[in-house]
Amino acid sequence: MPATDDEIREKYLERAIRELNRLTHELQDCSYCPRGNLMPVLGSGHPQADIFLLKHAPTASEVEEGVAFYGRSGSALMKSFKRLGIDPLVVYGTLCVKCPTGDPDQAADECVARVVEEVAVVRPRIVVVMGPRALDALNRLELPLAAPIEPKLGVIQRLTPTIDALYVPDIDASLDAQNAKQDFWRAFRPLGDWYADQPPY
Repeated sequence: MPATDDEIREKYLERAIRELNRLTHELQDCSYCPRGNLMPVLGSGHPQADIFLLKHAPTASEVEEGVAFYGRSGSALMKSFKRLGIDPLVVYGTLCVKCPTGDPDQAADECVARVVEEVAVVRPRIVVVMGPRALDALNRLELPLAAPIEPKLGVIQRLTPTIDALYVPDIDASLDAQNAKQDFWRAFRPLGDWYADQPPY
């Protein structure tokens, strides 16, 4: 008897969870970056999310909890998702620099390249790239069939044949000034229209 669509989806989800767990163990054992006794900051969210959030480096609260988008940025994004009608359960967030080094520039290229694995496991429909440093890192990664993403705020671009990209300001740098918050919101808002246009499962 052939498998149903639900059974097939369940198998894909189980595989994604296994792969992300494997990646977590590899990150915890990683010795590429000088992070001392601190643990890496791990991605969080749905293992098969439609929306993949990408920041450059962790904040102090993310380092403390070991989870990407923990703290102010995560709270601000949850409010934004609510305003845009986006289900937060279709989101996964991660960092280019996962190791809490004293200087993000000390992160090894091999460490940053793990984003390629995360994208391959999650298989998102869109990557939201936050800030110029994350954009530069993404454009240097060797994602299969990827085209360079232009630094055009709020413009949906094609990253690969199956993945779009949206470039927005660095959210951590956008939370302290009203003008910066408005600039982030203007660039982020097209994600709501993109999400509404996605075909149902």
